Amino acid sequence: MDPVVAVAHYPEGAGHATRMLAVAQALEARGAAVHLAGGGPGQEFVECQGYDEFVPASVDYIGDYQNGGNLLRVLTHSVPMSGKRVLDYAGWLRRLDPDAIVTDDMFAAMAATLTGTPLHVLTHNSPHFYDAVVEEVFTWLLTKYQISSGEQFLYPSVWPACNADPKGVTHIPPIALEGDGEADPDPMDAILVPSYYSHGFDALERTLTEQGHDVTRVGSDDWESVPAMLPYLEAADVVVCSGYSTVMEAAVAGTPCVIWPFTDEQHGVSRVIEKTGVAGFQVEHSIPHVARAVRQPPEEPDFENGDDTAAEHVLRAL
Repeated sequence: MDPVVAVAHYPEGAGHATRMLAVAQALEARGAAVHLAGGGPGQEFVECQGYDEFVPASVDYIGDYQNGGNLLRVLTHSVPMSGKRVLDYAGWLRRLDPDAIVTDDMFAAMAATLTGTPLHVLTHNSPHFYDAVVEEVFTWLLTKYQISSGEQFLYPSVWPACNADPKGVTHIPPIALEGDGEADPDPMDAILVPSYYSHGFDALERTLTEQGHDVTRVGSDDWESVPAMLPYLEAADVVVCSGYSTVMEAAVAGTPCVIWPFTDEQHGVSRVIEKTGVAGFQVEHSIPHVARAVRQPPEEPDFENGDDTAAEHVLRAL
């Protein structure tokens, strides 16, 4: 009988969903029956790919703590909603009774422990990304828990193994959602891909346009949602983004990438990329510096897509 695999994504930002969608499709291509869950901004991408996912209670730690919030907001909103999210996931797993779950969602991982579901963690997170002590300690505890309770901890990265990586993870290539192959976008000088927590990309678009660049900004009034971003990143001469999911997609697309980070995790990822000297990426922190990097982009990155590798690891364990 074909294995049944649950695939759950974290609800903060759409990149979590597209990354896990890529793994889900790779699992399906190898004969697994896949069921998705997660919710949040990435839900529309899941639905664009024809899936009807389970949506547990939503959380937003970045919004509650980093993005204009505070610790009290975390304690009164994110924490109680986290408990409900775990219970929602646990009920879903009991009804589904899958052979395994693959997830980048800490709450789905906790639910897997509650239900005895074999757990495969797939995330790039590390306590070394965070400067705030509360975030660093929480991420350290979470990472230790996921490594000890999971069958494996798959770690998609554009950087080589280094001291910033948690101990016990398995490096795999970066992961990108490839789509159905029908998209054929026109060539463009630059594509701007803000994350859910970015700001200033509209001003950056105006600056680059005034400098004579042909620019596309994802999320602008002229932008229509697409099932997968990879064809559009491949059509651009350079990608400007904030989130690590788009960094991975640019790596797979082979398109030079300028990283403009905003959240603590984005700044942490950027520091690791800079320290390890990964070719194809450049980190900037202001509109003038980003615009200069678009005029003089880094070299093209060269990576394979890690979706197949992730699926092989999971199915081999089954």
